[in-house]
Amino acid sequence: MKSSDNMEQVEQRLVTIQKQIHEACEKVNRSSDDITLIAVTKQVSSARAQSLLDVGIKDLGENRLEGLLEKQETIEDPVNWHFIGNLQTRKVKELVDTIDCLHSLDRMSLAKEVHKRASKPLDCFVQVNVSGEESKSGITPDEVDVFFDQLAAYENIHVIGLMTMAPNTDDESIVRNTFRSLRKLRDKIAAKGLSYAPCTKLSMGMSNDFTIAIEEGATHIRIGTALAGSESEETE
Repeated sequence: MKSSDNMEQVEQRLVTIQKQIHEACEKVNRSSDDITLIAVTKQVSSARAQSLLDVGIKDLGENRLEGLLEKQETIEDPVNWHFIGNLQTRKVKELVDTIDCLHSLDRMSLAKEVHKRASKPLDCFVQVNVSGEESKSGITPDEVDVFFDQLAAYENIHVIGLMTMAPNTDDESIVRNTFRSLRKLRDKIAAKGLSYAPCTKLSMGMSNDFTIAIEEGATHIRIGTALAGSESEETE
């Protein structure tokens, strides 16, 4: 597939998603300006990631250190880099000063290592396993208060919000309740007025459920294939 054809497809997908964002915001009387669209590029090449930047995307998300560093080596455009995957403590030193935001702070050992290795405070989302699924990472809702109290000791951790993933189900009520529960937890922490954890943001919603997430208060949505497409398009 020619690069121009690929660019047209990327633009079409972006227009569709922006329309969906706008409609979801209108439904609950929000401004689409409040939504940060993160293009998740974990399964695509640097060239395809570049095509997203070429159509106006400014935020890219990766879930593997290797994929992130590879793209950072080849992409010269300004990018807000988000790390959205599970982060091994031993890899923090390679990652921490290369990203703008960590979406998966889920344990004190990770907070301690980020604090130790970061040259300046790093914006973080605390990951909460609202659904209770064993396959998902994150602290439990019952652990949130204590976890935030402990984070006060680490000045290089700046918690801007909470993050979660909803169950993969067609039952909209389950998805909506998951996002709603995270918003209530966010509001509870935000009300404390913690200087190191203003916690005003919500990272939730992916390709299959981002409109519901927006209706329930998401400020950051993480869109992969629905926006970036797949590498197979290159050879079609």
